[in-house]
Amino acid sequence: MKSFLVIGMGAFGRHLALKLAQLNNDVMIVDKDAAIIDEMSYMITDAQIGDCTKEDVLKALGVSNFDKCFVTIGDTFQASLEITSLLKDLGAKYVVSKASRDIQAKFLLRNGADEIVYPDRDMAEKLAVRCSTNNALNFFSINNEYYLYEIPIKQNWIDHSIEELHIRKKYHINILLIKNGDNIMTLPKADYVFKDNDRVIVIGKAEDILKISDNI
Repeated sequence: MKSFLVIGMGAFGRHLALKLAQLNNDVMIVDKDAAIIDEMSYMITDAQIGDCTKEDVLKALGVSNFDKCFVTIGDTFQASLEITSLLKDLGAKYVVSKASRDIQAKFLLRNGADEIVYPDRDMAEKLAVRCSTNNALNFFSINNEYYLYEIPIKQNWIDHSIEELHIRKKYHINILLIKNGDNIMTLPKADYVFKDNDRVIVIGKAEDILKISDNI
């Protein structure tokens, strides 16, 4: 179990705090809006009303005791910047700050943020990738360039080995796992021969994987 401080109960902050709590973590939330805090207090370990741009408010929270502090202020960037800086000054171990643009991320990092998240941009990119493919069963982004995808194999792969098909050279992907019903093989060897109904989890660039999945 870990302990988290989430400052700012906009849409992203709420979803983050609730999910952290569902995963059995200790979560403290803080917002200036008493109605929001009252609404969420029964779902969270601890909830406080306060303006975290004020140093005495943050001091009272004991920010150095949390494993991570999240700054998810949505109304003004200035408030996010001030809170990020104050958290580090007060000994916060790790600060994750929300940004909507690269220039904001640049200033947040300069003022103490250890990590930046772009929830709106990341969601839009994931939606674009998901809607661009016909046959991908699931996917997970590693970064802005590489993804893990679960896809069915191409019909012309059946009865041929990974080595014979030159998977890595031809398709620019690596196969991490093969699934067939309840049978799972991790890191298959080059001599593995594909069977009917095989599904694979691959890693690679989205555009390369989409070329495969759209032509199955």
